[in-house]
Amino acid sequence: MATVSKENIGLHHEKLTVKLEKTDYLPTFEKALKEYSKKANIPGFRKGMVPSGLIKKMYGPSLFTDEVLKSVDRELISYLQKENLDIFAQPLPLETDFTQLDVHNPIDYTFHFEVGMKPAFELADLGTAATTRYVVTVTEEMVESEITRLQNRYGNMKDEETVTSEENVLNLLFTETDANGNAVEGGIKKDNSILVKYFTEGFRQHWMGKKTGDKENAQLKNAFDEKEREWIIGDLGLNKEDAASADRYFDIEITKVGLLEKKELNEEFFAQLYPGQEVKTEADFRAKIKEEIQGYWNAQATNQIHDQVFHILVEKTNISFPEPFLKKWMKSQAENPKTDEEVEAEFPKFIGQLKWTLISDKIVQENNIEVNPDEIRAFAKNQLFSYMGGANLSDDQPWVNDYVEKMMKDRKFVEDAYNRMQTQKLFEWAATKVNPADKDISADDFTKMVEEHQHHHH
Repeated sequence: MATVSKENIGLHHEKLTVKLEKTDYLPTFEKALKEYSKKANIPGFRKGMVPSGLIKKMYGPSLFTDEVLKSVDRELISYLQKENLDIFAQPLPLETDFTQLDVHNPIDYTFHFEVGMKPAFELADLGTAATTRYVVTVTEEMVESEITRLQNRYGNMKDEETVTSEENVLNLLFTETDANGNAVEGGIKKDNSILVKYFTEGFRQHWMGKKTGDKENAQLKNAFDEKEREWIIGDLGLNKEDAASADRYFDIEITKVGLLEKKELNEEFFAQLYPGQEVKTEADFRAKIKEEIQGYWNAQATNQIHDQVFHILVEKTNISFPEPFLKKWMKSQAENPKTDEEVEAEFPKFIGQLKWTLISDKIVQENNIEVNPDEIRAFAKNQLFSYMGGANLSDDQPWVNDYVEKMMKDRKFVEDAYNRMQTQKLFEWAATKVNPADKDISADDFTKMVEEHQHHHH
């Protein structure tokens, strides 16, 4: 009768020994041999009439090995389930010589495996951790800028004969040239649409009175200030990080002159943007815009709290790992075997990811954080509407429901949606456990802080 025993060989590191007697695998091996002889198709013999000795000679060694290893797997799985051992990955063979298997000499066998045990641990105390809720100050300038953006977005474009204002919209063709204005063979050629006021103050005057077909030759660094230049360089397919990109010369030709007529601030426009919300006056409209901007920045601040929570949990939660086992497991999983140096280099990142997995699993299990099918359906519906530009669509239309049900049959979509929503719920739970101190901050400073943090992590 097979037995399995456990012996500690390190921190959260156990050795499992499986002892098989002949009676544990011989009956299944002999049965497999008989089944194979019935199905074997060997020239010179009728099907099912191949001598057992020949079958054993031809296929016995591989069938014997299969049945022994199946018995080992069966005993291991049964033991792990019975003992309720929470392990990393799968058991790895240890001190095992599989060449000992001999179909002609069935004996009792002993196999050794190593396993890494998942450690017990306590989560970091979120309640006592120092956290900050950043409160972005919404200024009148921000409100004014958003109103102008909406007026432009919903405004009407009319064609103009000539450039008369910094508010003119120019459809332009950029053609790369050398310093003498000669077109570069195979150089960049790209259309764009730009307001005159986006050029440098000195360069804007070059456009006044110009019409379709007129052009100017300039270096990008002279035509645009830094902010607009970075955007133009990226749009032209150049490297924004390369200072030489700004030195490139281009013919900039007008292909069309337009003027955007802004939407009037009136009740009709307010109702178009906020149907049924009783936004009737400009004061109502400004208040609504300010509320939306504040809501956006509050959501960004909440995301920032989630980021703080993540770092507290990962950095302050103490978890010990069976490092020798995990390093050996990393080497065994690679298609192309990793060197010890490669494993050592990758191990810190691997452990960081593994630590977060253990932490998130613990939070999910202990707090019954679940995502039900209806929530995934709602996620699919919202994703569809966002793809369509956030249009005010009725969500009970048949084609919408058909789309949702189709997505519910897409296994990858469901898994991705489930993981995203579960992670969101996890952070929402964690955010209720912290006691952040409010701190006023400008939108620019908040954005800079987040960008620096992201850059640090990349």
